[in-house]
Amino acid sequence: MTIKTFVQSTACVVFFAFVLLLSGLSVSDANAQDEPILWTADDPELEWGPCPEFMPEGCGIAVLQGDPEEPNADVFFRMAPDTTVPNHWHTSAERMVLVSGELHVDYEGHDSVVMRPGSYAYGPAELPHETHCVGDDDCVLFIAFEEPVDAHPKQ
Repeated sequence: MTIKTFVQSTACVVFFAFVLLLSGLSVSDANAQDEPILWTADDPELEWGPCPEFMPEGCGIAVLQGDPEEPNADVFFRMAPDTTVPNHWHTSAERMVLVSGELHVDYEGHDSVVMRPGSYAYGPAELPHETHCVGDDDCVLFIAFEEPVDAHPKQ
């Protein structure tokens, strides 16, 4: 299996099921499904909330569109350089694009994958994985969830 195939088929099931925990965050009225939306990772109006307790200190999640308790929510996930999200899994598949930083993803039973800005990854549902933000910059991921957002630490 090539790295490209791996990234397209199994990469980055990372994080964002955590947005379920952020369901208390308000999503701007401009985020209504019938209105166009534009967000950047450094937008001052973007509301960043905390991650689940098993995530590294200082990580954050911002709801970009949708309701994280319903299918088809989009989020940004941010983690600091030199931090690791421990082994976990999500009920939903994830479609991701790395916005900034360098992210290493270790899927159980697969070779490690390196994401750089502009990289796309598809992570299948329920595949345990661990992620590492390396370098000097925050890692920011755009993630689109197919099902409600959740994250479960692997026991």
